[in-house]
Amino acid sequence: MADQYTNTKVQPKDYRSGWVIALIIAGTGLSLTIFYLGAEVALAVGFKKALWAFGISTLILSLLCLGTTRIGNRSRFSTYMILYFSFGKQGAKILNFVFGLVLLGWFSVTLELLSVAVVDTAHATFDMAIPASPIIMLMGALITATTIYGIQSLERLTNLAVPFLALFLLYVYYVSFNEGMSFAQIVDFVPENPTMTLFEAVSILVGSTVFLPVFMADFSRFTRNDKHSLIAVLGIVIGSPFALYFSAVPAIQTGEVDIIKIMTQFDLVLPAFALLFLSTWVTNSLNLFSAALAFATVKTKWGYKKLTLVASFFGITFALLGITEYFFVFLNTLGVLIPSISSIYLIHFFWIKKQRYELEDVQDWDFTALISWGSASAIAFCTYLELFELTHAYFVDSFLLGGIIYLILQRKKIKRTTDGGTH
Repeated sequence: MADQYTNTKVQPKDYRSGWVIALIIAGTGLSLTIFYLGAEVALAVGFKKALWAFGISTLILSLLCLGTTRIGNRSRFSTYMILYFSFGKQGAKILNFVFGLVLLGWFSVTLELLSVAVVDTAHATFDMAIPASPIIMLMGALITATTIYGIQSLERLTNLAVPFLALFLLYVYYVSFNEGMSFAQIVDFVPENPTMTLFEAVSILVGSTVFLPVFMADFSRFTRNDKHSLIAVLGIVIGSPFALYFSAVPAIQTGEVDIIKIMTQFDLVLPAFALLFLSTWVTNSLNLFSAALAFATVKTKWGYKKLTLVASFFGITFALLGITEYFFVFLNTLGVLIPSISSIYLIHFFWIKKQRYELEDVQDWDFTALISWGSASAIAFCTYLELFELTHAYFVDSFLLGGIIYLILQRKKIKRTTDGGTH
């Protein structure tokens, strides 16, 4: 749609079914990074613990999204505008800069994984040894070009690629049992030397998509009503475990994390690469697109193309430096910084503003929200480093602390609105 309602409410003419939104959300999970995570977790903790990790992480993210999806649907504003209301114009700039860095990190990680897929495919198919660096620069340049000039056509291609990729994963799952372990052997699989605990696996999986509840409003603002906004959450409830499970089983069968190496053993390299290449290209274009929009709130005088080029330059540089080596540290950092933002704007919308957002209410700063976020992040970082423990899950610490501190700081305002005062 032409009008993305960057600063205004979505109008009824552009409302969509929750099932359409759910498919889009599910599609974002069918990428190289998610397949990599599903395979890595399964090989690190074993099949049964991996299923627990997939289920617990999906439950946590779904519960968070149930609240934030309603905010998007009832306010009809984007996440960017919702943060304006709860953190103030200037405070939202700080958060959007953090989000920009997060999205740029995803761009770099995905670009590096895509380059590895290209190198592995060339080696497996043509017995060619290609260095990764030129591939990273070339693919980064091509993705940047499509982000600037052709993102709408890429979105249409995504709608075609996702169903085919889902069917292909089902086929690979079926083929993997022809010459590999039986299903009973898969179920009983436990690595000789587990490299993760169940808690670490859950933490990494939550960290990988913990920003989704914050950005859920960007999707749910287009849904027709509350019911459809809740249907949209099924994109996570169904899509996330699907992608993780159907990447875990082939990984256990082959002992490989790299999906192209997995497909090599099933003689499916080229079709797998074609579909993964397309879906990952689109996903990474959207990462770069969103990063540029986030940075646009900080560098307001820079044009979109300039911001995209600068963001791309840094993203490609990070990929060349091997950011994937710090992938799990990156995900854990997200688990510290992001959850408290969700709890703060949930409380602000439902308890302080009583589900009413009007543009004239936006302030320059909301220091109570910023202090709550900063304090919660600092304490959660300490629990992540295991300096002390609260709930034994630092991402839960972040979420709860953000909400509790914000409630304490805003208790007088909440009491006024509860007693029937003005908004």
